[in-house]
Amino acid sequence: MFSGEHSAAMIQVRVDHVLTGRTIPFGPNGEPSGIDKQCADGPVSLMPDGLAGDAQGDTKHHGGPEKAVHHYPRDHYPLWRAEYPQLAPRLSAPGAFGENISTEGVGEADVCVGDVFRLGTALVQVSQGRQPCWRLNVRFEAPKMARWVQQSGRTGWYYRVLEAGEVVAGDFLRLSERPCPEWPLSRIVDVLYRDTLNREALAAMSALPELAESWRTLAARRLERHAVEDWSRRVSTPGG
Repeated sequence: MFSGEHSAAMIQVRVDHVLTGRTIPFGPNGEPSGIDKQCADGPVSLMPDGLAGDAQGDTKHHGGPEKAVHHYPRDHYPLWRAEYPQLAPRLSAPGAFGENISTEGVGEADVCVGDVFRLGTALVQVSQGRQPCWRLNVRFEAPKMARWVQQSGRTGWYYRVLEAGEVVAGDFLRLSERPCPEWPLSRIVDVLYRDTLNREALAAMSALPELAESWRTLAARRLERHAVEDWSRRVSTPGG
């Protein structure tokens, strides 16, 4: 299990699984989704828009250069099973959260916005956390799953691709650069979902160049309006 106290030099974890998925009809209205990821058998090419063979159904909110790779710590799975035993059948294999990369030994408290990692032969950079959506509700057959993920802070995170390459299960994820040590993902998630109107933190986030533009804009809008955006459409299953 990760400790939340890794120094930059200590972050080196094995990639246990690389996962990709095609879109399938999903949800109450048959919306397309690529959340059903499967383990790749061999090396997978990683390009600026993501892994070869991986797809997203809602390209407005998923995928793209700032969400090229989704990393979810498998360390979280036992915590979910302990807190919500009814979820256990959905947590028997990696990919339950639609992740592309599955590891053990590093989590949101260990990884900072802007961290640059060597991933196989590719070079990636942490761009943002995840804003969980209603597809997790359907995936886990739990109407509040997206809200639970948001409240827990166990969201996982995304990478942008700085250098294309290949990645395969068994490769290592090695930290090579940390420009923003004061901004672990756990802090970003805390501001986003808990300490939501912390003006000092929001101002700093809005000016953080390593953070995805959409999240900088979100922080700037909260500052301007002194109000939190409506989450209900994102976390509530359509028609639910």
